Amino acid sequence: MVVWNHTSVTPEVRAQRLGQQPRCIWFTGLSGSGKSTLANALEVALQRAGLKTMLLDGDNVRHGLCKDLGMSAADRSENIRRVAEAAKLMVDAGLVVVAAFISPFREDRARARELFAEEQFFEVYLDTSLAVCEARDPKGLYRMARSGKITDFTGIDSPYEVPENPEVTLDTAVQDVDALVAQLLGEVFPERWPS
Repeated sequence: MVVWNHTSVTPEVRAQRLGQQPRCIWFTGLSGSGKSTLANALEVALQRAGLKTMLLDGDNVRHGLCKDLGMSAADRSENIRRVAEAAKLMVDAGLVVVAAFISPFREDRARARELFAEEQFFEVYLDTSLAVCEARDPKGLYRMARSGKITDFTGIDSPYEVPENPEVTLDTAVQDVDALVAQLLGEVFPERWPS
């Protein structure tokens, strides 16, 4: 039987030691919506402000933590489950975690949210249209999906379930990265960046 081992150093102690309120900022949206770009810019801004952070990116975790997973619906769910558990450990360590994942299924995102205290999880939906994402196509994935070279591609032959109540909704086709980062800082960290 597996039981939870309670430790003397609590998440609250770790957060106090680091002098920050840990949280998970979870970017979701189609491929090409700007998740990685915006997540990276946000982490840079947070680091410049002296916060301790960790960025988890969809492509990067598939080189290690999730390299054994494919792109089926079941594998995508497992990918998000693993990432959410890792993010939770990092938040418990006192870090601000920035996570950038297509995470196409509402149920998977809801399960990720359930791991965190209410004030620790911020879902950021990049509401960038399929047309814009496909026009950008930074990795050529839409082109490959349209030609049948890859299958189970979100937005083409696999669904993306739009978040119902994200904390923040952004459209990277409307505002530039600096403006979006400034908006995020104000909405996710109002105690540090009051509007």
